[in-house]
Amino acid sequence: MLRASAACEAAGIPSSSIIGEGFLNLAAATAAGQGTPKLPIAKFPGHPGVQSAEELRRNTLEVTLDGVIDSLLNAPEQGSMDAEPGARDIIFKGTLDDIDAYFYDNEFSDGLPFRPPTKERVEAFLRYTDRSADEVLGILLPDHRAATVWSVAINGVMAGCRPEYMPVLVALIEAMADPYYGVEHSGNTPGSDTLITINGPIIKELGFNYTQGVMRDGIRANTSIGRFWRLYLRNVAGFLLHKNDKGSFGNTWRVVVAENEDVVSEIGWESNSVEMGFPSGTNTVTIARYAGGNHIGSVCGSTPEQMMPYLAEYVARQHFWHLTFTVGVTQGSLRPLILLSPILARTMAAAGWSKQDFKRALFEQARMPAQYVERILRDWTQKGIWDLRDEVRLGHLPKVFYESDDPDRLVPIVWNPEDFMVTVTGDVARNSAYIFTHNGYGGYPTAREIRLPRNWKALRASGA
Repeated sequence: MLRASAACEAAGIPSSSIIGEGFLNLAAATAAGQGTPKLPIAKFPGHPGVQSAEELRRNTLEVTLDGVIDSLLNAPEQGSMDAEPGARDIIFKGTLDDIDAYFYDNEFSDGLPFRPPTKERVEAFLRYTDRSADEVLGILLPDHRAATVWSVAINGVMAGCRPEYMPVLVALIEAMADPYYGVEHSGNTPGSDTLITINGPIIKELGFNYTQGVMRDGIRANTSIGRFWRLYLRNVAGFLLHKNDKGSFGNTWRVVVAENEDVVSEIGWESNSVEMGFPSGTNTVTIARYAGGNHIGSVCGSTPEQMMPYLAEYVARQHFWHLTFTVGVTQGSLRPLILLSPILARTMAAAGWSKQDFKRALFEQARMPAQYVERILRDWTQKGIWDLRDEVRLGHLPKVFYESDDPDRLVPIVWNPEDFMVTVTGDVARNSAYIFTHNGYGGYPTAREIRLPRNWKALRASGA
């Protein structure tokens, strides 16, 4: 709404953005990011989702209406923007403790100790890319700030990355800047955070963990690159806590998950990178934003048929409000992710199942009663989907969502089997899985190739 307001005001058209009082700080930060710090705003008291009809009417007429009228009749005040330092300006000198305090006080750090991004350290990172330091990889919302190779190196230093991680970091920010991913939704209500999946020979070259404890911190490549992602979101995109970062409870950054490509190759399944459209063996990063996740423990059975009921029911049970991305606001956009431990993947492959067979089985078995889905969308999340039958008849949903009038008929949680994403990773000795619930349009799966510099092998050999 504020972006539309900024466009209207720039064109000389009066506007008014109605903002709930819990989002006023967010509105101010977003307006500043648009370069228009004084956009006209009308406050709505409290949260409309928990107010009676009478309260809504009273608050609208007694508070919000006056704000709307004032916004439309009076031009907004002219605000001033704080000037940012130049890309290569030295912004502070001092001891490590002094630097840590300065960065924290100015909201440049995540609250943890970090490595100061000195010119020498930044230049060490730049040696690992053929890209110009001033190259712009994209413009990031909400602050409309240019994502440059130089700023990638700075935040890589701060996160504790090694210089040779630079090609991975550049690929990540190229993916972040892709409009399809939708970085502007990074601070939304669910507090969803991005999971980075990595594929290709780079996994072993840089020492990523792809077996036991794959999502645990403790391995530098997985951990520091995950931290880099969050630092870049705050320092360049502009997502700051209590401002543009409005997750109700929030999450912290996730370590990078690397696929076990040895097992994938052994069993003849496609890797995640192949499913994202790249040739087998390509070094890639894939990003997607997930609202949460949970472990599926001890999936027993010697055949896929014995395993599937437990896996499928658990996948379905993890989804609730997330169904708004399947049958609600952005229909057909839900992309759940299942991490399969190698034992489970090997057992399925030994029975002749492909990854596609596993996805089809999930599609058929991970289902919910139709009346329950309608209640979620109609009563609990207020998305206005009253009847799946009408949505199918209008052509908004596939026919699988209305195959009879039975209110207890089972309907899928996604549109197609291909909507499930599957990565083989984790403890090679455990029969476990992990399900991530996707945040729909607030972070579509997006992938980029990791492009190594021409002198990669020489750099790695010299340890420069």
